[in-house]
Amino acid sequence: MHLDAVLLARLQFAFTIAWHIIFPAFTIGLASYLAVLEGLWLATGRAAFDVLYRFWVKIFALSFGMGVVSGVVMSYEFGTNWSVFAAKASPAIGPMLGFEVLTAFFLEASFLGVMLFGRQKVGKALHFLATCIVALGTLSSAFWIISANSWMQHPVAFMMDERGRFIVTDWAKAIFSPTMPLRFVHMVLAAYLSTALVVGAASAFMLLKRPGQAESRIALRMAIGMALVVAPLQLLVGDAAGKQVAEVQPAKLAAIEAFWDTKGHQAFNVIAWPDRGVQANRFALAVPELGSWITHGRADAVVTGLKDVGVRNQPPVAVVFWAFRIMVGLGVLMILEGVAGAVLWLTGRLDRTKLFLAFATLMGPAGFMAVIAGWTTAEVGRQPYVVYGWLRTADAVAPVGPAQVSVSLLAFLVVYAVVFCVGALYILRMMAEGPAPLAKPPPPDRAPGSPMAAAPTEDLP
Repeated sequence: MHLDAVLLARLQFAFTIAWHIIFPAFTIGLASYLAVLEGLWLATGRAAFDVLYRFWVKIFALSFGMGVVSGVVMSYEFGTNWSVFAAKASPAIGPMLGFEVLTAFFLEASFLGVMLFGRQKVGKALHFLATCIVALGTLSSAFWIISANSWMQHPVAFMMDERGRFIVTDWAKAIFSPTMPLRFVHMVLAAYLSTALVVGAASAFMLLKRPGQAESRIALRMAIGMALVVAPLQLLVGDAAGKQVAEVQPAKLAAIEAFWDTKGHQAFNVIAWPDRGVQANRFALAVPELGSWITHGRADAVVTGLKDVGVRNQPPVAVVFWAFRIMVGLGVLMILEGVAGAVLWLTGRLDRTKLFLAFATLMGPAGFMAVIAGWTTAEVGRQPYVVYGWLRTADAVAPVGPAQVSVSLLAFLVVYAVVFCVGALYILRMMAEGPAPLAKPPPPDRAPGSPMAAAPTEDLP
């Protein structure tokens, strides 16, 4: 492997975005979960929903802060490592990223303060509104990021000016590019699944430690219900997105399935060992004709192979092939968790089945692993282009040497290892403590009717 500036810059961006995407995926789902919890508390008056809200809102605040810090770094990387890309593509994706900051991040940051510190000041209804606005802000952030990325995956409604820059000619078509709606839904469902798995894991772990803990029983059932509905839905959305990829990015689809020859009656490679050097699979366990049927709905459909796009335009096949299968394999386990949990719930054995509780605990990080695997499939599968079909990655890198990129890459490795590992461990410790009723009886020297007993409670959640 030749460690030139292009590869090092790609490794650095891959490292930073792999860390970053964990936190938005979690906060998108967790913000909506908090809105549901507070809405249920207001509608039913059950204290358990309020306890769960107060517990998870602290974890949301930490995750939100870590997501902001890790996201800012990538903005600087556009200028330091990818200045040519920034110069050429900024007229197109710059406004989309700007709107993400203006309409999403500012919205989240403004009402996050009310959400965290304003319960005793603004009243229940307005506080619930603030929580809903924060949830809406996280979804809006995902919308603009996916919109910009989808345009890079399938650029439309643009022209090239005399300086080689992408100039948008129709912003509605650019924002809602053909692949954008499905990719947005796919990402939001992935975020909801990731959050459900984390909530389910924390609740299952707590039930293993303290059987019968009321709030954890409720949270586990909510997580199972989400997985039962969303995991199969995600499979359908992913299948539709895959069929769309076959139309707009045939090389990516061929890499996902390790198809080398263009032909009908393509077999589906369950597992394989793709070798780009020999332009073939050294080993494959395949199901005849299933590849054409999955891609186009009929066995005789012709599917483009990698040989037709040329070696120079082929993505790293093995990385894309296995990343996709990791994502799908984890998705199958999520469906299994939802179905098994629902069966145990209906038969009254959910809280007593330690094997399932252990399985649910281990599945906690599965959503994040699937998100990273899916993002790897999408981004590595787009190679060798940064703007698909128009700007190659090798032509988008900044005029810097490998030594300079190596220094910043090593710095990122050290800083992220220290800061984010500590933050993640602290969040895990908070989860391990579990939700507990926060209302405490007054101290012995404060009689229930005394003025001290009526003092305001602590405003922090």
